[in-house]
Amino acid sequence: MTDLPYRPFADDAAIRHVGEGLLARTLPREEWTHEAHLGATLWLLRDRPDVDVDARIATIISRYNESVGGVNDATQGYHDSITHAYVAGIREHLAKRPDGEPLATAVNALLASPVGRRDWPLRFYSRELLFSVAARLNFVPPDLAPFPASC
Repeated sequence: MTDLPYRPFADDAAIRHVGEGLLARTLPREEWTHEAHLGATLWLLRDRPDVDVDARIATIISRYNESVGGVNDATQGYHDSITHAYVAGIREHLAKRPDGEPLATAVNALLASPVGRRDWPLRFYSRELLFSVAARLNFVPPDLAPFPASC
């Protein structure tokens, strides 16, 4: 049992399991947690240069959601603006990490950082805008502050 506000990954293999399961649409739905979203995205950005995250992340997550019985619509499922915010934050996080660092170290450091918090996108978006239908269905630029410059 841990008192951490997040569930850290035990090792690199656990993160690859989530990322590969996301891509193959074989990850059990109960494993698709907030931590899994961030771990899989970091893995894709860092270790899968063959995947154009900017062009494909919406399709990857939406198709995964559908494969486990989820719905992507105006009220549930894939959220485009939240995803863009986290991709930007994860890119900034990766830019500060040392080359050759173990995957689990990088992901667990992300989860422990402000970017890893569930409310991190609210640093850039008002609650009203972020949770609007428009922001869920399509990327909407932040209304409070721009994403970090290094993104």
